[in-house]
Amino acid sequence: MAATALIVLAAGRGTRLRSALPKVLHHAGGRSLLAHVLAAGAAAGLPAADTFVVAGYAAEQVQAAVASSGVRVILQQPQRGTGHALQVAAPALVAYSQIIVLHGDMPVVSATTVSRLRAELEAGADAVLATATPDTPRAYGRILRDRKQPEQVVAIVEDRQATPAQKQIRELNAGFYAFRVQPLLVALGQLGTNNPHGEFYLTDTIALMAQAGAKIRAYPLPDPVEILGINDRIELAEVDSLLRRRKAEDLMTQGVSIYAPATVAVDPEVTAGQDCVLEPGVQLRGQTTLGANCRIGAYSILTDCRLDDGVEVLPHCVLERAQIGAGARVGPFTRLREQAEIAPGAHLGNFVEVKKSRIGEGAKAMHLAYLGDAQIGARVNIGAGTITCNYDGEQKHPTAIGEETFVGSNSTLVAPLEIAAGAYVAAGSVITDSVPAGALALGRGRQVNKPGWVAARKKKARSSRNGG
Repeated sequence: MAATALIVLAAGRGTRLRSALPKVLHHAGGRSLLAHVLAAGAAAGLPAADTFVVAGYAAEQVQAAVASSGVRVILQQPQRGTGHALQVAAPALVAYSQIIVLHGDMPVVSATTVSRLRAELEAGADAVLATATPDTPRAYGRILRDRKQPEQVVAIVEDRQATPAQKQIRELNAGFYAFRVQPLLVALGQLGTNNPHGEFYLTDTIALMAQAGAKIRAYPLPDPVEILGINDRIELAEVDSLLRRRKAEDLMTQGVSIYAPATVAVDPEVTAGQDCVLEPGVQLRGQTTLGANCRIGAYSILTDCRLDDGVEVLPHCVLERAQIGAGARVGPFTRLREQAEIAPGAHLGNFVEVKKSRIGEGAKAMHLAYLGDAQIGARVNIGAGTITCNYDGEQKHPTAIGEETFVGSNSTLVAPLEIAAGAYVAAGSVITDSVPAGALALGRGRQVNKPGWVAARKKKARSSRNGG
């Protein structure tokens, strides 16, 4: 029999969110609510193979969200409460001696809390529930303790069913539990629906187990903020701010400077080296990694990028799945798309877009360029307005430019094309054929000047207006 399973309750729709998306798939702090909860379980040593998500509303979306993780989904249909969710999961639970139960819409739960619940259970309790005593009262279940044995919890009374005296109790049910499976299964079989919602409440198992002589213990949360759940978009925004602030503070303790941290959004898996600087409005998304001494300019957005040491990204850049070498400089207003590789010391400037291309060491493209499906050699200069014509309407074609080549402004490079090392391309050229090393390529019409043409045109126009 396996030791411990993790059960995540994720069947609700979240009607107050006014959304077709399941509540647990809404995002806060750079992850879905469900992903935060699963991450806490994984960090506490509970493997995906022993993790179950109980889904109901739009279960196929929840299934898709965890499909690659190894987590298993149990369908709760119809949804008749949290106790019913565990009843539905019972066939999977019998393979385990104990379980941890978390709510999928409570993303602030920590791995420490999960570990402590498990430790308290393994110390001899039959059930352990996390509790909190926040400064601001909330409409959560109240914890009832045995007067003679205060360490023993005897029941959880829901806020709507609590008496006025019980509502004065400040110790609240946090919604995180650990159970020994066998006594829990017995209590699940005894649940009724005598409550305002006519549902099976998981909280009612506490009283049933206590009445049967089970040892029920509470684990007071050191930080009551963990009880925050999501019911509407306002609470979603509040939790997002909390998680973002925590991530920013974590980076700052590691030696990263963040200006106006309330305006900066950094996802959980982002890493940044010592002495990095994040200016106001920066977003670092996905699995972006920054080396040491990088500076990210205001309002730049980086998604799944890797930056080596000393990279400078000037303001208002959008970078996606790009790699940037040490000492390179990008921006302002640069866009790097998937598979853009910028070598050390390269410079990209205003309104330059790069896709599936490698820009060589020390190369420059400072203004108004598009470089797609290209290999740009070291120390190449790309003039303003240059584009690689990589698409013929059916296929993408490559462009290769050798090192120390100079491409003049407003050049159009029609792929497939190779420009050998040290060549020059004259400004305004349309280049369709390969250019040998050291050659000058010109691909433009010959200029013709017509003296007196303007005066003749004006005379003709006047004559036409006068009927001549």
